[in-house]
Amino acid sequence: MIPFKDRVEAGRELAAAVRGHVDERRRSGRNDVIILALPRGGVPVGLELARALGAPLDLMLVRKLGVPGHEELAMGAITARARVLNEDVLRSCGVSEEMLERETEAERQELERRARRYRGDRPWPDLRDRCVILVDDGIATGATMEAAARAVRAQDPAEIVLAVPVAPPSSLQRFEPLVDRIECLALPEAFWAIGAWYEDFSQLSDDEVIAMMREAERLQGKRDE
Repeated sequence: MIPFKDRVEAGRELAAAVRGHVDERRRSGRNDVIILALPRGGVPVGLELARALGAPLDLMLVRKLGVPGHEELAMGAITARARVLNEDVLRSCGVSEEMLERETEAERQELERRARRYRGDRPWPDLRDRCVILVDDGIATGATMEAAARAVRAQDPAEIVLAVPVAPPSSLQRFEPLVDRIECLALPEAFWAIGAWYEDFSQLSDDEVIAMMREAERLQGKRDE
């Protein structure tokens, strides 16, 4: 129900929407689900999915490439394995190759910092032949999630499920050839910002993300006992 109270409530509602598909896979003998959340905002949403679905949670680190001087406007996004560019934005804003590479390098360094901070030396999960649920707190233009989806697809998963609480229909259309299933709770036509669909859309700190990931590890450890 929108507006969502916060990301925790959105995660619980999203888990209920995804549960039937996960249960169907398990009934067919495929207990292969892993949840990948985009930090920072996707982590509390992903934690609620992990809690409700009994699946492991990990991170998909993605950084938006903002137009210099207009950082909220995405000209693309990067992961450790992929870069997605919005050619229309690059052209209309007159972004040079030098500006693009400078921004890419800066965000690559931030990706590496977050990997060290959030994950330490814990190995990245093997996604081959698994059902990967990609989670965020919402989608606006879709640049960051597209980079995430392309990076996951390159690792040969059995299936990619895109799961978000809110997104405009126009942005979700770009994912139809990239993912196998889309779960979205709200599809407002008049869309201006993800935070507009939450009562509490507070920014999260690194320490909060780390604490949530430790809770996810604790839950997984109990399931593995």
